[in-house]
Amino acid sequence: MRFRLQPTPAQEAALLEHCAHARHVWNLACEQHLHWRPGRASAPGYGEQSRQLTQARREFGWPAAGSQTVQQQALRDFAQAMANFFAGTPRRPMWRKAGVHEGFRIVGRRGAHWDVRRPSRKIGEVWVPKVGWVRFRWSRQIPGEVKSFRVKRDRAGRWHVAFAVIPPAIEGPGTGTIVGVDRGVAVSAALSTGERLSVPGLRDSEAKRVVRLQRRPARAQRGSNRRRRVKTAIARLKARQTDRRKDWVEKTSTDLARRFDVIRLEDLKISAMVRSARGTIAAPGVNVRAKAGLNRSIYAAGWGLLATRLEHKAAGRVEKINPAYTSQTCHACGHRAADNRESQAVFRCRACGHVDHADVNAAKNIAAGRAVTFLPRPTDPDRPPERGALQPLGGAMNREPQPVPSYV
Repeated sequence: MRFRLQPTPAQEAALLEHCAHARHVWNLACEQHLHWRPGRASAPGYGEQSRQLTQARREFGWPAAGSQTVQQQALRDFAQAMANFFAGTPRRPMWRKAGVHEGFRIVGRRGAHWDVRRPSRKIGEVWVPKVGWVRFRWSRQIPGEVKSFRVKRDRAGRWHVAFAVIPPAIEGPGTGTIVGVDRGVAVSAALSTGERLSVPGLRDSEAKRVVRLQRRPARAQRGSNRRRRVKTAIARLKARQTDRRKDWVEKTSTDLARRFDVIRLEDLKISAMVRSARGTIAAPGVNVRAKAGLNRSIYAAGWGLLATRLEHKAAGRVEKINPAYTSQTCHACGHRAADNRESQAVFRCRACGHVDHADVNAAKNIAAGRAVTFLPRPTDPDRPPERGALQPLGGAMNREPQPVPSYV
């Protein structure tokens, strides 16, 4: 549960100091682990690093002026990140950069290490160590079982506080309805019901302003106030685009979880789809700029975020379907051919003449659970079936057995 923080200028300076301490401790721990090489002693664990932090707070005034809770939690987070890395889940924890990774985490029992109160209907306050009561916009009720929260500052200069709460899943209508969702670039989400939903991005005037602003840093001196103001203006427009995408994802996922009992999505390998086509010096890629533009469009459509939020809100009711040939198969008769899709938006079956929106037709195939199991219409009895197509059981049984080839 995330809320918008409203710190005073003095509180903002103290929060930035906490962010700097957490980032500095994290980077020192990262440097110790990156220094390890085969043959050297193992890198210090959390216990040894905690003792080193205590000694540093005695010798130096800068860490001693900060919160020990924030600094110790940064070490705990790094130890957990390394444990996750060795377990094979995420990538290796790396450096944190000022202006990009601004945040810290507070863990502990509510009322002892931190607390939350509500002085008015729209105002809430959270207690941050060595900062005091910091205001935030109260937009929903905070459960009492919260054990930690994170304070973060984005590149646009906005502060947020996020409480670690897992909201309950949304119950379906109980009618057994099934919907298929086809995710695309031109249409962000096409439903088997015929609905076509698109992520609201930046307006034309805002997109042109981003292009103009992105040219200005080349004419500004590094480290200057002018360059900082330009980067902040760009970040604010990018944050506006991100907020609109997240808002669309939340509303769309909630609506789907409430209306349908089973939600079927394409099992897309998004990380592989957005891989760069740049290649190497020895083997440079082709159509690199076009592929980069496609990757940006995929990110802007929010494919992964939509699937993640659906799995959270409709837990156990989301099914992944093989996306192979769902856009080339006619939902009405089952005929599959590449010529069925005339354009990005038009689907016209060459066998039965069925016409539909291409993405909606694919969504209907996804809702039916169809992957690739349709044969082309028989034209030549001597022509062998296409690779990967299913054959009628009778035809397979009547075929004469072929001799086993010898490879000796």
